[in-house]
Amino acid sequence: MSGGARARTHEEIRRFLAIGAVQVAELDLEGEGGSGLRPGPGSPPVTHGEVFLLVRRAGRPVGTLLTRVPEGADPRTVLEQAARAGHGRAPEHPAAGADAGTARKGRRTATDAGTPAREGRRTATDAGTPAREGRGTATGPRTAARENREDEADGGGVPYVSVVVATRERAGQLARALDSLLAQEHPRFEIVVVDNAPATGATRELVRRAYGERVRYVREPVPGLAAAHNTGLAAARGEVIAFTDDDVVADPRWLTELTAPFAADPRLGCATGLILPARLRTPAQVLLESHGGFAKGFAPTTYDPRDPPRDEPLFPFTAGRFGSGANMAFRTEVLRAVGGFDPATGAGTPARGGDDLYGFVRVLTRGHRLHYTPYALVWHHHRETWADLEAQAYGYGAGLTAYLTAILVGRPALLPAFLARLPRGLAHARALTAVRDTDGGGAPGAHGTRAHPWPRRLSRLQRRGMVYGPLGYLRARRAPGRTAGRATG
Repeated sequence: MSGGARARTHEEIRRFLAIGAVQVAELDLEGEGGSGLRPGPGSPPVTHGEVFLLVRRAGRPVGTLLTRVPEGADPRTVLEQAARAGHGRAPEHPAAGADAGTARKGRRTATDAGTPAREGRRTATDAGTPAREGRGTATGPRTAARENREDEADGGGVPYVSVVVATRERAGQLARALDSLLAQEHPRFEIVVVDNAPATGATRELVRRAYGERVRYVREPVPGLAAAHNTGLAAARGEVIAFTDDDVVADPRWLTELTAPFAADPRLGCATGLILPARLRTPAQVLLESHGGFAKGFAPTTYDPRDPPRDEPLFPFTAGRFGSGANMAFRTEVLRAVGGFDPATGAGTPARGGDDLYGFVRVLTRGHRLHYTPYALVWHHHRETWADLEAQAYGYGAGLTAYLTAILVGRPALLPAFLARLPRGLAHARALTAVRDTDGGGAPGAHGTRAHPWPRRLSRLQRRGMVYGPLGYLRARRAPGRTAGRATG
């Protein structure tokens, strides 16, 4: 690194360290007994200062806003007034928000629920069960799933769900996630923990000591998130399989809201949900959320390959718009039919990521719909340091091009469509990774505006990752053991 580049990096880090903490809270405008204000998971009670607020109506998330509670003011009164004033306006785009730069001056940024026209585009026809294709990375006990559903006939048609959590040497975080999953309101589900390439017995001991028969433990010795998810897929007994991470806290209605669309739409292959920050205590957490975080807005949206969205010219290759792996579910037979996830993708492999995006596109290109619902909420514990953020930026870039490589390797017939979209795709990638001024720090909540700060160092790392991604994927394919996950233990 040259002296000038080093100086710019140091200046960016100095600005980064000046970003202040933001409190996280939620408020229900139509809750039982009136509005209620609560801190985010693991956060202290709200006081004066900046607050990132989730607004609910009758329990359902409808928007977020960023505002300031003056010193000496009552937080509940201030935030309730801000929430009532900031809602009722639907954005033009499902993920749009107000200008991020105004938020640091105490003005609100808000997103709200709006239903795009394509939400109603449904048919009663079923795409059927596609023939097995690709590398066939997972199979599982379908007969057991049917028997389980018949044995639990009192479920009133609610799908029996397998919740898969892949983890590696993070027993403390895993316990917090499992506690929230066991508190789900959904009446019929199982939890499967996949211990990925463990170095110790801590995860196995936690599951067996603290959770017993309430949680199933399986072990996958091959490192990589996709391999771990394939092991969970092989072990799953549910007709729907949901995936989340060990660093989330799931809202009590998460599983019900995430899986309800499958009962309503027989052509639905995948559903994704809302991911919000559990805490914004460090500059890295604030800056990540300012960059867009993992949220995809507050408008329920259905993506149909038979009726591609007119405002998505890169569809379906911009899979990052559809959701993220910390909050996704699939119809189990559909995910098995497309061969599960490519084990050469995902965190823990040289590809660095992209396993979730691969799954979304595989399902869409087989003719199934994908539905995003903001009502299925998990709170995510973002990484905390500048080094974490650098690794994440590089991994995002690598995972993006690695998954595209995986898709084209697995489905060469998609190459003409990909090449036709390539010029616009390159322009989209430049916009996605563009340098934006960090003066004033981050402003979480303004998703989709591209007005948020993004330092030069992180932009460069993201672009380097994009260049590396195809090579990382090919390296991962050559690594020993990149086959279907194996359920053991």
